[in-house]
Amino acid sequence: MAGHSQFKNIMHKKGRADKARSKLFSKLAREITVAAKLGMPDPAFNPRLRTAMLAARAENMPKDNIERAVKKAAGNDAETYEDMRYEGYGPGGIAVIVETLTDNRNRTAGDVRAAFTKSGGNLAETGAVSFMFDHVGVVEFEAGVADADAMLEAAIEAGAEDVVSNEGGHEVYTNTDTLAAVAKALETKFGEPRKAAMVWKPKNTIAVDDDKGEKVLNLIETLNEHDDVQNVYANFEISDALLQKMSA
Repeated sequence: MAGHSQFKNIMHKKGRADKARSKLFSKLAREITVAAKLGMPDPAFNPRLRTAMLAARAENMPKDNIERAVKKAAGNDAETYEDMRYEGYGPGGIAVIVETLTDNRNRTAGDVRAAFTKSGGNLAETGAVSFMFDHVGVVEFEAGVADADAMLEAAIEAGAEDVVSNEGGHEVYTNTDTLAAVAKALETKFGEPRKAAMVWKPKNTIAVDDDKGEKVLNLIETLNEHDDVQNVYANFEISDALLQKMSA
């Protein structure tokens, strides 16, 4: 199994089992507050806020929590966070991108660097690995909303670039400028998506053996457990056997 989707599905399953829901909600709330603070508090006119609220609803975050996070942006007590991106190499030479929201970049950089070093990897300069990924929009739907042909036809009509459909659902990829328009068009046809966001999609993947693959997944899990880390992307490929082991 390869790349972005496979790693994402593993971490999604592990996250539900292992990660405290309060920590997940805290990260989601932070993104909502930052998005509302940077733009308008109305998701209809603030694509980043709409994306953050979609992510929160997909994780069953209570409506009151979402509204409280939006209102917090208008108050004087809202912390100031910076978007920071870190890039590096993990076990087996795989490329890793880490997106964070931090109120202390020195702390976050030190912690991210330590996670890479502990895994046998290393943190690199910004831009060192991002050229190995495409920065694209993705709109995701559950598999049951449509068959693959219907989703592909609707995505093409909406102006999407690519569609990947399997038993796990539909992933509709767009360029950076058309995410909001494509998401809106598909929502009209299929209902609210489970996700609509900008992601780093690997152009190619690197196959790693099971030993290095397990170390890669542990690195990603360590990063995801950090309070400041919002998203982690990597370009690796692992065996079906390890996939089943880590998904169990």
